[in-house]
Amino acid sequence: MKLKKKSVVKPWGQFDLPKLFGGKSKRQIGEIWFEPPEAISLGLMIKYLFTSEKLSIQVHPNDRFARRQGLPHGKEECWYVLDAKPDAVLGIGLVKDVSPTKLRTAAMLGEIEQLVDWKPVQAGDFFYIPAGTIHAIGPGISLVEVQQNVDITYRLYDYGRPRELHLDDGIAVANRSGYDMTYHQQVDPSQSSVLVDGPHFRVFHVVGDGFDELTHVAATEWQVVPLEGRVKVRNLDIAASECGVCPRITDIDLSKNVRSIIACNMK
Repeated sequence: MKLKKKSVVKPWGQFDLPKLFGGKSKRQIGEIWFEPPEAISLGLMIKYLFTSEKLSIQVHPNDRFARRQGLPHGKEECWYVLDAKPDAVLGIGLVKDVSPTKLRTAAMLGEIEQLVDWKPVQAGDFFYIPAGTIHAIGPGISLVEVQQNVDITYRLYDYGRPRELHLDDGIAVANRSGYDMTYHQQVDPSQSSVLVDGPHFRVFHVVGDGFDELTHVAATEWQVVPLEGRVKVRNLDIAASECGVCPRITDIDLSKNVRSIIACNMK
């Protein structure tokens, strides 16, 4: 099945999109979503993000906290950077350990930006963002995001934008320390690799038509986003800038001239 493409306007989005998405836009597009028909619920969501300003400083809860809020599970995600301006940064974790009181005060006074660890990034950087990680995406970045498909985000700071903050819940779930850099990889665009091997989902960077690691995974939801070239998903043509979904990895027909992000839901 080919998922429906949806352009989402954001105040921090871009007017100048990659050619795959039409180039110049009259609207400020921040995200490209891939949505299934209403009758189908997917465990994962893959989307593109394009930034011209900093996104809010935010955090997502783990399964236990989310279930107390009546949701099926928490939210973990990951980012594969496609393009980044020379001064582009991602905020991931904090520069030092802080108390809940210190974190709340910094968020209320607008000083939390100085606590966030802003990491320089470039094309090919990959970061896994476990639940509880305080994070933000800076301007001048294009990336692919794979996330658990649940709408639960706690904003800690939003640069004065008129949107709700969620300090109580956000501070309750936040890991108030630094980011574990073992979750980071620099991806070789010419090599297949495992990007995430977690309990919630797995993500692969696949170059060409074969990668043995895929055949060892038992999952019932597979999503594929070609970065270059085309694939077949249940005989449907999926091109770069599109997303296909199927129940078995054998439903995806890769070619030698394709480079893809492939994700599977483990829940």
